[in-house]
Amino acid sequence: MTGPQRRADFFTAPHQERRHLNARTTGDERGMLVSVLAAQRATLELKCAGLGAELSRRSVEPSALSLLGLVRHLADVERRWFRKVLAGQDAPPRFSTEAEPDADFDGAMPDPALVTAAWDAWRADVAFAERFVTEAPGLDIEGHDSWLGAVSLRWVLIHMIEEYARHNGHADLLRERIDGAVGL
Repeated sequence: MTGPQRRADFFTAPHQERRHLNARTTGDERGMLVSVLAAQRATLELKCAGLGAELSRRSVEPSALSLLGLVRHLADVERRWFRKVLAGQDAPPRFSTEAEPDADFDGAMPDPALVTAAWDAWRADVAFAERFVTEAPGLDIEGHDSWLGAVSLRWVLIHMIEEYARHNGHADLLRERIDGAVGL
């Protein structure tokens, strides 16, 4: 008999947990922000691991919230802040439109092609963001946001950590609803 376990240990055993192995807990600000954001991104992947069409399962009516919707939403968020705002690219959202602002969630259906497209988009925009941050001369570089005006790379990194942390909380509950998996 091994003794009592935390419910979270059923999702991923502590000895298998990899998200925080390379976490920076000391050092320069950029390295720490990048490390925390990387762990948040890895958490999203962990919460979705092993699922296909189930990713589109909704939370509870009337909400359109689903894990696939979160992946689509966060792909658009990555794209907006890093490509459009900071890099100044013409980078419209991939999954939502002006006419359908909630299409990132509403369009998350149990279609393998949609699941693949969402992950491909998310990974492409995460890779762009990682390159952008690595190549940026400093955290004080600025871009222009139509809502907030001037925003720095520092602010965007902090905002992205907050965005992922909030949505990873949603992902915890969505994953538990799908198959009972709970975790860190």
